[in-house]
This record gives sequence, C-alpha cells and structure tokens, in this order.
Amino acid sequence: MSRRKRQSPPDATPDFAALERELGYEFGDRALLARALTHRSALGQRGPAGEPAPGRSNERLEFLGDRVLGMVIAERLLQTFPNENEGELAPRFAALVSAPSLARVAAVCDLAVYIKTAQGQRADDTDTAVLADACEAIIGALYLDGGLDAAEGFISSRWDEMIRADQAPPKDPKTALQEWAQARALQLPVYRVVANEGPPHAPAFVMSVVVEGLGEATGTGRSKRQATTAAAAALLAQAERANPSGAKRK
Repeated sequence: MSRRKRQSPPDATPDFAALERELGYEFGDRALLARALTHRSALGQRGPAGEPAPGRSNERLEFLGDRVLGMVIAERLLQTFPNENEGELAPRFAALVSAPSLARVAAVCDLAVYIKTAQGQRADDTDTAVLADACEAIIGALYLDGGLDAAEGFISSRWDEMIRADQAPPKDPKTALQEWAQARALQLPVYRVVANEGPPHAPAFVMSVVVEGLGEATGTGRSKRQATTAAAAALLAQAERANPSGAKRK
C-alpha cells in the first residue's frame, strides 16, 4: 500500500486535525495525542536515575495501549476463528500485535510526520520500533480520551483486514527462518544480543540473527523475545528479496 507522505519542517506545528481525520476520532484532550507522539529521545528533562521523566513521553501511554490492543485483538480472533484452538490462535495474535504490524499501521496513518524525537532527528517509515511504540501510545490515548469504544473503533478499522487476510495461522518467524535454512541445507540461525538500552521500566533490546550464506539482520523490541522475532522476520524478508521464487538450494 503505497502513499505519498506529507512533509513538514521539523519545527512546524503538527496538524492534529488532519491526524484525527486519519484516526477517525477527534480528541477532547489533544495533550494526550501530543504526548502519544513524543518519543523519550525528545525530552530534555531527566528523572533521578538519568532516565526521561515519566509521564512526559509516550511510554506510559504505550504501556496502556499494548494491553488494550491485546484485549481487542484476542476478542476479534475468537469471533473470527470460532473453530480454532489456542495453539492456532496464539501465532495469529503474536503476529497481529507485533512491532512490524504496529509499524505498518503507523505508516498507513503517516504517524512518522507527527512523532517528536530528539532535536535534529525525524522518525520515518523505517523506524519500526519508534513507529510501533507511537502506534500503541495512540491506542492508549484513544482509550483514555474516549474509552474502549474509541480505541476499539480505531483498532477495528486498521486490523480487521489483516485478521481476515491470513486464512491459515502464520508461523512464528523464528520457526519459519529455521525451516527455511534447513530446507536449503544451511546452518541453523545464530542469535546474539547487540544492545540492551533504555531505563528499567522501558528496556529496548537489539538482537541480531545470522544464517551462513544468507547474511545478517537485526530487530528491536521491549524484550529479547520481541527483538529476536523482529530480527528473524527481517532476515526472512531479506531472503525473500534475494530469492523471490523460494527455490531450494541444490
């Protein structure tokens, strides 16, 4: 889904009215919306341990939005796939609430234009972690401003198509990458921690995965598991670009 992105100078006042039209909701308290779009790197004020002061960035709204999204998606899956068991629903759920899915929704909504980051920097559609966090924070802000109906309305409008698109439960990216390597007689994927950043209440892990003969990719997440999954998904995408036909190695 290709769209021409709006551009605005870094110090321009955000056009929240345009964003609200995109979200399908008009905020009573736009300060919530502004906070949802404020990445912790944009804050100069620090807490006692040197971390950004809580409440001024989007981290607390992100925490809330993650829970609201999970509840709504879980209910949607139960309604859409009444004959599937927990083992089949779980990978669907994991894929739908993953950072790549959140970042995809954020890109469609042009959130990168509005996200406030460190001075001199801008978010763009390649910043999966930043976009995903902002998307969750938007959901949290919608919930606080308009209740569950407002959050659910946005989630339904952006996720229902993705829910219906997968007729079969998706495989976990780690499993899919391992099977991809085994089918081509390659060594199994090797994962390692690249970085562990951020304050204790909002850690940011960066994981790398290597498959000999294919290359390396990295992923970011709030846990090692999330970062590992993101890395595996990135390397699978890299494999697909390198070999779209999916032909096995001779």
